[in-house]
Amino acid sequence: MYIMILRSAILIISSILVILAAIGILRFRDDIERVLYARIHVLGIADVACILALLALGEPLLAATYFILAPFVSHAIANAHYYGEGD
Repeated sequence: MYIMILRSAILIISSILVILAAIGILRFRDDIERVLYARIHVLGIADVACILALLALGEPLLAATYFILAPFVSHAIANAHYYGEGD
């Protein structure tokens, strides 16, 4: 019973973090210099929320994989944007 309540609380906290990340992304204007980096930073909140949700759902291996791969993917996206910007 207590584990079910704990899982539900973690999922609610994760969903609140995802909503806050979405609001943060929408608040940035496109005319700000280097806005992509700010958006990727805000999406880090969503990454943490997804990791918490996966742990709450009993998927520790998938959460660990996401924890390891998410920073590499966001760095690759930012790097591709930075080097593709001058063309």
